[in-house]
Amino acid sequence: MTRSECTAAILAVRQAKGLTWQAIADAIGRHVVWTTAALLGQATMDRSEAARVADLLELGPEVAEALQQFPTKGSLAVSPPTDPLIYRFHEIVQVYGTTLKEVIHEQFGDGIMSAIDFTMDVERVADPKGDRVRVTMEGKFLPYKKW
Repeated sequence: MTRSECTAAILAVRQAKGLTWQAIADAIGRHVVWTTAALLGQATMDRSEAARVADLLELGPEVAEALQQFPTKGSLAVSPPTDPLIYRFHEIVQVYGTTLKEVIHEQFGDGIMSAIDFTMDVERVADPKGDRVRVTMEGKFLPYKKW
């Protein structure tokens, strides 16, 4: 089973069972963002995590095996993305990317924020003018080295 076939099977069963990403994450003891990324084919689960997901979703061992495969990162077939929500993140980087770069360099020096040593959280923030989305990204700073 390929990673994309695995993802399709997971999405179908998740919908049929009415499970939330959070419920699946709770079942394996991981954060909802990481779990969702893994189930969408963007991260690798260990044997125990994959087995728990396969059991929870009543899917076979081929799904558990596929969840343990190393993924090819990056799932967007089109750039810029056409999905409106995903496009807004693209737009944020287009508008504020150079600002983020300047502020990070000013505060940390010449380097990057890791997407490997990284966490992300998504929260709903109540607001009388309409609820807001708070996305918190935290990555280790990696300075460029000289040699």
